Amino acid sequence: MLSYFWYTFLYQPLFNALIWIYLNIADRNLGWAVIWLTIFLRIILLPLTIISERDAAKQKNVEEEARHAAKAFKNDAVAQKEEIRKIMRKNRVSPWAKVMTLGFQLLVLILLYQVFLRGITGERVIKLLYPWIDFPGKINTIFYGFDIGQPHSTFWAGLTALYLFISIFLSERSGGRKKRSKTTFLFLFPLFTFAALWFLPMVKALFILTTMIFSDIITMIRKTLMPEKTEKKEEGKPKTATKK
Repeated sequence: MLSYFWYTFLYQPLFNALIWIYLNIADRNLGWAVIWLTIFLRIILLPLTIISERDAAKQKNVEEEARHAAKAFKNDAVAQKEEIRKIMRKNRVSPWAKVMTLGFQLLVLILLYQVFLRGITGERVIKLLYPWIDFPGKINTIFYGFDIGQPHSTFWAGLTALYLFISIFLSERSGGRKKRSKTTFLFLFPLFTFAALWFLPMVKALFILTTMIFSDIITMIRKTLMPEKTEKKEEGKPKTATKK
């Protein structure tokens, strides 16, 4: 029952969507088909992404208010906990949208892995295709000189890890956090990502890199439309202190 659901409602639709994009949009290049598929899936998930970005902005405000509460009630642990609870209830930050978005992306990642693991040639393609999807013939898996179905792609695994490193670095820098644990995460997570992607087919790196770029674009739009106010609050404090 579970295998039937997986094949009929998840694997086969994704495969047909990939082939349709390959034939009609990506000019018979499977690498570009994967990129377009990733973008379309992220557009479908855009409502959840918007909620997640809104919650991320709220979370930063919650952290800032919680720090002020901790300082204000540093000698009263009970009052400190109660104040933090009030802040959490007032902002109502819930991670469910982000969890659902990440879960869906992980699901697509697994499905894409199965597509390339089982092969995309010959009779298997014919059996999987819907009647209204044309048979693509021999599928072109070469993307700028790289075979996206093959593992051990040092360039694409390295490019994805480098982009992740830069994203984390810029995020930590803008947040002003320089703890040792953050520094360890800054280096170890990209290295782990590189090692994992190096062992997997190159299509994984292509999917993850496209996803990260799309997410960063959405984050930039959110910061433009909903600028964070925490820095202004911190800048205002020294001025009031000097007047006194």
